[in-house]
Amino acid sequence: MSQPSSVASRDFDYDLFVVGGGSGGIRAARVAAAAGARVAVAEEKYLGGTCVNVGCVPKKIFMYGAEYASHFRQAKAFGWDLSVHGFDWKGFIAHKNAEIQRLNDIYRSLLVNSKVDLYMGRATILGSHDVTVLGKRLSAKNILIAVGGRPYKPDIPGIEHSITSDDFFFLEKLPRRALVVGGGYIAVELASILSGFGAETVLAYRGDKLLRDFDEGIREHLTQEIKERSSIDLRLRANVERILPDNQSGYRALLANGEELAADCILYATGRYPNVGGFGLENTGVTFSQQGFIDVDVCYRTRDPNIFAIGDVVGYSQLTPVALAEGTAVARYLFDKDAFHPVAYTAIPTAVFCTPSIGTVGLSEQLAEKHGYNVWIYESKFRPMRSAFSGDQAQAFMKLVVDANTDKVLGAHMVGPDAAEIIQGLAIAMNKGATKRDFDLTIGVHPSAAEEFVTMRQVVRETQPKHPHLEGTPP
Repeated sequence: MSQPSSVASRDFDYDLFVVGGGSGGIRAARVAAAAGARVAVAEEKYLGGTCVNVGCVPKKIFMYGAEYASHFRQAKAFGWDLSVHGFDWKGFIAHKNAEIQRLNDIYRSLLVNSKVDLYMGRATILGSHDVTVLGKRLSAKNILIAVGGRPYKPDIPGIEHSITSDDFFFLEKLPRRALVVGGGYIAVELASILSGFGAETVLAYRGDKLLRDFDEGIREHLTQEIKERSSIDLRLRANVERILPDNQSGYRALLANGEELAADCILYATGRYPNVGGFGLENTGVTFSQQGFIDVDVCYRTRDPNIFAIGDVVGYSQLTPVALAEGTAVARYLFDKDAFHPVAYTAIPTAVFCTPSIGTVGLSEQLAEKHGYNVWIYESKFRPMRSAFSGDQAQAFMKLVVDANTDKVLGAHMVGPDAAEIIQGLAIAMNKGATKRDFDLTIGVHPSAAEEFVTMRQVVRETQPKHPHLEGTPP
């Protein structure tokens, strides 16, 4: 492999300086270093970013813990006589913290072994090629911004009495009564976790259905399941206007309709915004979209030609695997162009680790219509075997969105146990252009919930494109 011209230059301290030690930034640093570049990473807080420390990883650990309550309830039907003597929150948190520290140490080792210089401090960008960190002024041929996002809280009276998902994973004790505000995937996940651990949980959302931007079938099914079969008290069209401290009940949330909700803990999960303030971007040519994301081209180059950006700060798809792919793409574009290829955003599998869990990949029904497809919709609702045997009334939901003209599967969506594990396999097939006939000719694993995806035969409805002149155009 030929060395990039920047490696031979001694005008700069580094060929690439990465601001942000999250998943995407670390991936970019390691791939660049493997290509022979001189690389540094600056991280002010913790390695691994949101995902490892206050996002995907602890969330999944918490979800595993919360699910044991339902397993214990179902165990009797399977012949187990169990006696449960409570739950040790402090012990659980300590074990979680040890695991997160272990992962931080692994990330540190990965950087050191890749010969990447690590600065544990806040970097400030001074211009197109210069940064300062830990009192040192350093220069770089290229700078990569990978600083992620931050939780958003609305500006209402008393908002200081609430916490965010960043705080949730470090609570000293499990609240007896919790109010979760929001209707996106983070709100639904954390409400499921709190409820599973035994907290009296209210989920308040100002909309009429949860999970905006997800497939309508997913939204309707999950909303119904939570309403009818969970211990979560779901309040829709509920808008919190003020939070007040209450000596007797902790806090009171005042709703726009005049109702009051009492809680020991009020958790806001009302979205995230790009974490772009305080890094000196005003000293560069970097520009922003109306939503506050950094403007980049297909190679993730900003308007300042030597500064790149990836991950949550660009807002294409705010998922850890996407940031990893973007980090790889930037490193290859700069230091190994023959291996570079743009990230494909068309069929990204996504999971929501709530109860019941969700897996989805490809186009929703409404997006397929918007993009001009004439689609066939296949759907199935059923009680999974474990639920049916134990007497649990929970239902699984599966859906396929198929292009009526080409038979290509455009979207696959699921609510039910192991949804994430199932949807990952379907994503591979869909990225290879699988058709509904390919699904039909596949022999299912029996007995399993997953086999339902290859046994759905009946079209439940056919929808016409909202823009017929765009029919057949890819999204």
